[in-house]
Amino acid sequence: MEEKNLMLEQIPAEKFRFVNQDERIHDKKFDDKPIGYFKDAWLRFKKSKASVVAAIIILLIVLYAFCCPLLIRSHSATFMANLYAKKPGRITWLKDLGLGIADGGTKRNFSERGLQSKLAIGVGAENYDGKHNITVSEAMDSEYMPMIKYKEQGDGYTGKIDTYLEVGFIYRSVEQAEYKRIRDWEQETGLRVIYPLIADNEYSYSFDMTDANFWYKVDAKGSPIKINSNGEAKRIRMSDDMVFEDNYLRDDSGNVLYYVYAGGGDQNTAQYKIRVLYYNYFQYLYGHEPEYVLGTDAQGYDMALRLAGGIKLSLEISIAVASINFIIGTLYGAVEGYYGGTVDLIMERISDILWDIPFIVLASLFQIHLAAKVGPIPSLLFVYILTGWIGTASTVRAQFYRFKNQEYVMAAHTLGARDRRIIWKHIYPNTLGTIITASALAIPSVIYQESNLSYLGIVKLGSSKVTSLGTLLSDSSSIWTNYPHLMILPALTISLLMICFNLFGNGLRDAFNPALRGTED
Repeated sequence: MEEKNLMLEQIPAEKFRFVNQDERIHDKKFDDKPIGYFKDAWLRFKKSKASVVAAIIILLIVLYAFCCPLLIRSHSATFMANLYAKKPGRITWLKDLGLGIADGGTKRNFSERGLQSKLAIGVGAENYDGKHNITVSEAMDSEYMPMIKYKEQGDGYTGKIDTYLEVGFIYRSVEQAEYKRIRDWEQETGLRVIYPLIADNEYSYSFDMTDANFWYKVDAKGSPIKINSNGEAKRIRMSDDMVFEDNYLRDDSGNVLYYVYAGGGDQNTAQYKIRVLYYNYFQYLYGHEPEYVLGTDAQGYDMALRLAGGIKLSLEISIAVASINFIIGTLYGAVEGYYGGTVDLIMERISDILWDIPFIVLASLFQIHLAAKVGPIPSLLFVYILTGWIGTASTVRAQFYRFKNQEYVMAAHTLGARDRRIIWKHIYPNTLGTIITASALAIPSVIYQESNLSYLGIVKLGSSKVTSLGTLLSDSSSIWTNYPHLMILPALTISLLMICFNLFGNGLRDAFNPALRGTED
């Protein structure tokens, strides 16, 4: 006590001043400001970093689904090039940079004969008139050479090949007028489309005469050969200075033939059989080079657009189902939980009967008997809505049983509030966090179930106009070891959607929990 008095004596009197009773003496105002319900929910939601990241990922996936068709203007989602099916991603300007990224290439092992057949495509693209003796090393600089690089390894070869250029040459039957249009286009663009036909003789590849890539003389096994001055065939061994001997179809004067008459009447309807370099023929038909950011699927559709369509369809179905089941489940569960007794008993038995119906059986029956009349998507929605609301109703019912005997509810009863006001004004807001969480978690559940049904073939959602993530998985199930991107992309998308929606739902649960509601700092 003596020490305190000593300290007071040491403080000068001028440091003190009189203050009125109602005067503020603090620097900062501590008055609380009320916060709106949704603003308060947002403040709590953003505290969960995992939920925020999940929401951002979901937003990016949604933006991809809706913006991808707007960014890819060269072709639509219904565009299909079956000769370019199951190809990896290819972006022309990245390929031209030579970085080895998105160049349509894939690593592969080759036998000597297999490597020669791929190299011959690039050589044949330059030897378009049968007058050029081009070596393999010279043809490696050709823009149509499918082999990007190769090297000898063990008993064979390993290398990287452009799978789009690998298609090489194909046969086509066109009208004479079309033939003239192609020739005119060649003159305008400087790109060669039509190449010499191949002779059907003892030097043709006897195993498959429809393969237009064997333009050079081969033996019975398909190995390239050279005819010496004595008329003897000698097999050509693999080397950088290797030269293929052409087997082009020629007239009596030795000139190569670019077409043969294949039937028809006049000059406009006469059919010509021609041999075209498909890469340039594709540009003639569609006006652009083949470019697919994520490659193509098993049918030849653009994988980026098909994936966007699958995401969009899955999200539309899941959000529609979650919204409808949210409304039905909320109404049903609120009546059950609030009134209880006989009403609850009867309504619960109805729910039990519907809940015990196997989902797979119900989906199969609807697809067999209803899909033919209303379509597979409405039929699938009926399946989900028939039983999907039961989980939400059970959650709402439990929450109403929990809150309906609280003091504030009893006070509302005492003051004469109507049942409708008590249900929606006093009880329902306390259950909102749990219901929203359950509805948000229903979205990945629907996506997963729809993917399973599509994968198993119970629901047919694969067509030129519409597809689903499950259908993409189903189409790639037997070939994914050779073409992993067909399986990885939809599987990764499904996984991200399910994980992110679960984390997002957990964040919503905490955000809309009234017990955690506070005030702004």
